This record gives sequence, C-alpha cells and structure tokens, in this order.
Amino acid sequence: MASYGPLIFLITFLIGMKTAFTAGDSSATTTSYDFTSNQTFATTRFNTRQTPTDRKVVLGKSTVFPTTAGPAVRTTAKASRLTTVVSYNTEDLREKNEQKPIKEDDEPPKLECPPLGLESLRVKDAQLQASSYKRRGLGPHRGRLNIQSGIEDGDIYDGGWCARYEDKDQWLQVDALMATRFTGVITQGRNSIWSWNLVETFKVQFSNDSISWKPCMNGTQEAVFEGNQDTETPVLAVFPESTVARYIRINPQTWFKNGTICLRAEVLGCALPDPNNIYQWQAQQEGYQDKLDFRHHNYKEMRKLMKSVQEACPDIMRIYSIGKSYLGLKLYVMEISDNPGKHELGEPEFRYVAGIHGNEVLGRELLLNLMQYICQEYKRGNPRIIHLVKETRIHLLPSMNPDGYEAAYKKGSELSGWALGRFSYEGIDMNHNFADLNTVMWTAIELETDESKLINHYFPIPEQYTSEEAFVAPETRAVISWMQTIPFVLSANFHGGELVVTYPFDMTRDWAPREHTPTADDSFFRWLATVYASTNHVMSNPDRRPCHYEDFVRHNNIINGANWHTVPGSMNDFSYLHTNCFEVTVELSCDKFPHASELPIEWENNKESLLIYMEQVHRGIKGVIRDKDTEAGIADAIIKVDDIDHHIRSAFDGDYWRLLNPGDYQVTVMAEGYFPATRSCRVEYEQYPTICDFHLTKTPKQRLRDILAKGGKIPKDLQLRLRQLRMRKLRTTTKTLNQRRIAQQQRARKARR
Repeated sequence: MASYGPLIFLITFLIGMKTAFTAGDSSATTTSYDFTSNQTFATTRFNTRQTPTDRKVVLGKSTVFPTTAGPAVRTTAKASRLTTVVSYNTEDLREKNEQKPIKEDDEPPKLECPPLGLESLRVKDAQLQASSYKRRGLGPHRGRLNIQSGIEDGDIYDGGWCARYEDKDQWLQVDALMATRFTGVITQGRNSIWSWNLVETFKVQFSNDSISWKPCMNGTQEAVFEGNQDTETPVLAVFPESTVARYIRINPQTWFKNGTICLRAEVLGCALPDPNNIYQWQAQQEGYQDKLDFRHHNYKEMRKLMKSVQEACPDIMRIYSIGKSYLGLKLYVMEISDNPGKHELGEPEFRYVAGIHGNEVLGRELLLNLMQYICQEYKRGNPRIIHLVKETRIHLLPSMNPDGYEAAYKKGSELSGWALGRFSYEGIDMNHNFADLNTVMWTAIELETDESKLINHYFPIPEQYTSEEAFVAPETRAVISWMQTIPFVLSANFHGGELVVTYPFDMTRDWAPREHTPTADDSFFRWLATVYASTNHVMSNPDRRPCHYEDFVRHNNIINGANWHTVPGSMNDFSYLHTNCFEVTVELSCDKFPHASELPIEWENNKESLLIYMEQVHRGIKGVIRDKDTEAGIADAIIKVDDIDHHIRSAFDGDYWRLLNPGDYQVTVMAEGYFPATRSCRVEYEQYPTICDFHLTKTPKQRLRDILAKGGKIPKDLQLRLRQLRMRKLRTTTKTLNQRRIAQQQRARKARR
C-alpha cells in the first residue's frame, strides 16, 4: 500500500526491524559507460554508510547510478533497420553459479486449511455478526484481520470490532455459508493510534444452525486460547481437533485491563463439497483455464521459475539483473521481445515493477504469472500476444525489495502482519527513496523571473542525493541506473493493501497532507489509470465495499496520488520528471499478502488489465529525428507539444515516443546545432501510434564546427552563408549602437534645457 496509515506502523516497524533481520553486508564493483563514445570512464565513489561499494558518474547534467550489472552498449546493422544493443548482461541461473540465501527452516508455517477470506473481503459484511458493538464504526464488519482505521477515532471506518459491554458473554460470529472444517483462527488487537485494545484469551464455539453451540474442546475441558500481547502482531490459534460446522464464534475471556474488548480476526477452514451439487468441482476447474504456477515463490523458487520460463521460450525471453539488494539478492528482470537484448529502432520500451514494499506480494506473483502466460500464448499462436511481443520490448521486475519479501515470506501470508517486510533491510521505504525533483521544480518556478529559462523535464538529480551521507538504498540506485540506461516510455508499479490506481504527482506542492496536484499530462494519466481500473474485475464492481477507510469507488477507482496522501520521493514522480517515462501506481488488493488459494482468482481479476495497460505504450505519436544531410539519428533532441508544458527527448538512435490522447497537435523538435522544425500530428482513436518523423537542418555554425573538426575545406555555399550572417550581425550591431548614440544625444539636449 502506498500509504502505511496511522503512526502505529512506526511502532510495528521498530519492533519488526529488531527481530526480522540479522546483520549483513555485500559488496560490488561497478563499470560505467559513456553512451556517446562507447568508452569506459572513471567514476567517483558513491557509498551509503556500510552499503555495497557503488559509484556515481555525471553525464551532462544528470547523475547516473550504474550497478554491478553494468549495461553493454553497441550498435549493429540489422538489414535496413538500425538496432542498438543496450542491455544488461544475461544472467546464468544454473544452481552451481547462484547464491543460496534461503534456508530450509526459512519456510513459512504450513496451514492445514486456507483462510475463509475476512481480510480479502471474500467473506461479506452480512456474514459477520456480533453480540454487541459500541457503534457503527466498530461493528462486526470491521473485525477483519489487518483492517486499518482512519486517522480519527469515532468515524465509520475504525480499526476493529469492539463490544459494547465488557463481560465474557461477548462474541464475534462468522457464517461460512456452507459446511466447513474449521482448523484455527488468527487474531489481532484494534488498529488505532489513540487506543490500546486487545483480547488476551478467548474461547471458540461452533454451530450448524446459529442456535445450538458446541465449544471447542481440549480433551475433556473447554479450550482457552492465547490471544494478543500487542495490537498489531497476528497470533495463530490452532484447534486441538478440527470441527465441521457452518458457524464459528470467537468468545473473548480476558482483555487488556485498561482497554475494552476489541479484536480483528481471520478464520481458517476448508470448505466441504456440497453433496447435492455434482458439478461443483467441474465448475471450479473450468474457472481457471490458464495453467500457471499459482503459489508464493521465495527468492530461490522465483529464480527457478524464471529460468524455466526462459528455457521454454528462449527466442523471446531473456533474464538479466540490474543489481543487488543490501543482502546480496539479485534484482532479476525478465525481458520479453522478439529480439531480446536489443533496442530496436521505433520499438517502445515498457516496464512493470513489483515488490517495492516487500510484504505487498501480489504484484510479484502476477508478474511471474504474466511471463508464463505470454510464453504459453506466444507458442500457441495467440495473435494479440504475438503482436505485443513483436512491437514492444517488455521488462518485468518481480521483486525490487527481495530482502523485505523474504522477511514477510518466513512468517507466512496470514502472520506477517501489516508492516513486516515493507521496508528494505536498512529500514528504507523505497517508494519515498527516489530523488525529490518536485521540490527542485517548484523552487525553480518560484525563484526564476524569466520563464524561458525554466526546464520542465529531465531535471538533474540534486548533488546532496548523490553524496556519501545520502540515505539511498542500493535497490533504489539500481533502479535509477536502469531507468537512465533504457529509454522507457510507459510503466506501472504494483502495491497492495488497497484497490485503486494512482497517478502523478504523488507529492503536494506545499507539503499539505493531501491536495490535487496534477502534471501537465493530467488527462493522459487519468486515461492510463482508467484503463487499468475499468478492466480490473474487482475495481470495476460498483457494489464492492471499501478496503479500509477510503471509498475509492466514488472516484471511479482512480485518484491523483497527492490527493490521497503526499509521497515525496516517489517512483512515479521521479520517472516523470527525470526520464521520458509515464508511470502509475496500482494498488492491487485489500490484502497485502493474499493466501496462495487466492492467486488464481487474482490472476483472473488482473489479466486483462495487465495486457491492455501494456498496449497503451502504442498510443500517441512516435518517430525518428534525423539529420537532413546524413540521415543519422539525432540523440537528445527535445520534442515539444504545444499547450503541454512537459517535453521529452529522443533516444540514442534518434527515435522517440510521445504518449498523447486523440487529437491534433503542433509538435516542435529542437536539437543543439540544428534549426527547429514544426509539424502537425494527428492522434487517432485506433490502438496504434501516429508516425511523425523529423529531418533537421544543421545551423551554419554547426556545419562549420563539423568541417573544421574533420580538417576539411569550407564549401562556397557555407562561406556565403557565414558572410551573410556576419553582415546581418554587423548591421544589427551598428543599428543598436546608432540607437544608443541618438538616445544619449537626446538626453544631453534635455539636460542643457
């Protein structure tokens, strides 16, 4: 989840940091490249305390953070099409060459039965009842594991179920709707930054009709289960013997002495088949047609799966690493293209990033599912997938924070809580860890009186961000280097804990807690967010209930990030202001770490959204900017669209992509040493880009520089042109001097009078 809500998470984080990790270190060497000359050059040290040895280099005005997997850059001729190889080295995932940081005892506890779905909202509000409740905001529908409260106590979105009376006759009841073999429950206290309420011990009862109740027994005595000692840590209570029933009650016996009876819960149970429905199992099997690996994958299993997919589709799949985490786990990327390892002229680059917060795991599994699905469908001849692969270079980073994921994975999907694994090993929230370029931009706007001197794109990284004292995670540095190496056009990063798509800016201008703060491309960002949200099966359900305390249905499940809560240093804002890439955040589910049994459903919920969002990279205009005389591509040319105060730049081969909504646009291209060129470009409603190529003419001065640099002779036409320019400059200078003399003479006459 992009926001971790109330201050209680700070407490949980401090507890988790003390227990979740052990000390570790890693080191790495770095090679950096000058992309204009293909030559390796020296770097200066960039070190964040005891993190791995990293480097910083300066290219022009921007700071580049190369990582251990430095990009190789070369240009080759491929028939009549220019192909530039800009890639990280292909990874060898053979077991003998790979570190094995995951131990056997790191596996999460095995649950005999899955959760019913209180946390994931599969259990509806109508299935929850209670003996009593203090008020609507503390009703039984709020007694869900990991549910979060709003900032204010007393509203309708509080952090748990709380009984009205303080006695041992209070209960929270769950209706499973069918015969279920119950095996255990998981409990938490109330989520609140103002109150401390939890249940210390409790009993459990079962019923088939909600009238007659049978207690859970431990031998000959009624079982009493240990509850919670703090409000946030989930505690598992396993029943001595499983019991088949339809209803289950949690009956608190003791609670925090200075508090009241409050809890959040999840129920573990296996649904039994309905003997009257002979088609039940057949219907379930037909519901999931894609044969994918639906389970949670730790680091070792993720590597193994990616390797198997690459081996199944070696012609379109390639694995590479962009760097390492603090503990030395590699940040693997799966590239999908008909020419893996190569940037093809005119073909846009797309990326998905998951696992910025290690405990928000659904995005990780969806990307693993996506690479399997694309491989399978490509081999089957699916025309949509074939077109996508041939026309797009796709990069999937399943786990940006593998250290955090491993910490959450060890606890398991139901016991990791709300914050364990969110942060990096060093305690860094990487969604707040990118350079704050918003402040740089807004400060410049306030201080600069000449608007023509302001820049609106490719903002340089502040020097203090690159210093040795900067609190920058190695994972963040690796991703920044990746962004600067590959000319990405469109991206999305995946989070969990909510159901909404957010778009930039994520940071408010005046540090307000929340305020609508749009970019110059606000209309297109709204389109991107709508494309994903409207095709997601859960988000597009108008009858769905809010996950926690925000009702995003009234916003059509999209929102400007800063209008939700301010996030300085977000990946979305950095991507927009430092590169050409447009990026949104997708909050995928109410449950940050859904049980493995939920994964097939979540894949069906998101499959179409994942595909159609990638296809948006082909919306707008694209083209190649070339030298009129030599036909060579012009790199770093500025592409300006009238009435949109945000420019982009051409890539190293001169190709560019400008995402735009349908309409007519005046596009101007400028490059150093060339005359600007302007043309009209129309974007249609069809799902393909409009081609807008440009041929720029060199200025006479640039032509002269090029000739002199080569030791050549100046041609007569250029000599004549330079003579004309000198005469024009002389006439202008003479006219200016004469005007000054006349003005001085007039002032002198007035003074004598």
